[in-house]
Amino acid sequence: MKRRIEETQRPPLEQLQILQHKIIRCRLCPRLVRWREKVARVKVARFADEDYWGKPVPSFGDAEARLLIVGLAPAAHGGNRTGRMFTGDRSGDWLYHALSRAGFANQSSSISRFDGLKLIDCYITASARCAPPLNKLLPKELSNCRPYLIQEMKILEFDGSSSNPRVVVALGKVAFDTFLKAFGEIAGRALKPHPKFFHGAEVRLDRALTLIASFHPSQQNTFTGKLTEPMFNRIFARAKRLIEG
Repeated sequence: MKRRIEETQRPPLEQLQILQHKIIRCRLCPRLVRWREKVARVKVARFADEDYWGKPVPSFGDAEARLLIVGLAPAAHGGNRTGRMFTGDRSGDWLYHALSRAGFANQSSSISRFDGLKLIDCYITASARCAPPLNKLLPKELSNCRPYLIQEMKILEFDGSSSNPRVVVALGKVAFDTFLKAFGEIAGRALKPHPKFFHGAEVRLDRALTLIASFHPSQQNTFTGKLTEPMFNRIFARAKRLIEG
């Protein structure tokens, strides 16, 4: 109990760093452990000379952020390779371009965790921290990972009635539902009826917190035109307006 009290009294940034170290060591989901480590060992030809991360990928960003972004999971040859979420893949190209345009990132692309990218008033997390086979997560795997998201939200001062973050952007339906479950556990209440997911949907969670839904910037959505660059940019422009009041 004494150790727990001491941890919660640390500054938010330090608490988040301690949590990320725990996440990196996680082996709760055998299927995901096998897959992420196999991908890191076998690799693909274009990255054959690189050392893959091959572990759970930590969250990162501003510990006092007013924008929280919730993604799905690391890409096998993106975050699972580079060790940072949305880094080194096409989804990240879309995300950081949009964040830079809206003033939430200092640069519009990210290829490695050492490339100088800094998030501004923004924190990025995910529904799951390990790359899943075929980008499909099992319900148990999402359940295993959700406590990490809940701990992050508590450190970021979500308490069910007010919060430091003003806007949450959920990238995809899985992230949308995962965040709502985590928020419900913290607030001690589930939203009824359950909000419907569609691109651009807004859910007012309390007087100062809004959840915005977006299609995930996966190639499946961007290559088919289901998600266009103007559509994605509008999500973060809207987030900026809500944050600024």
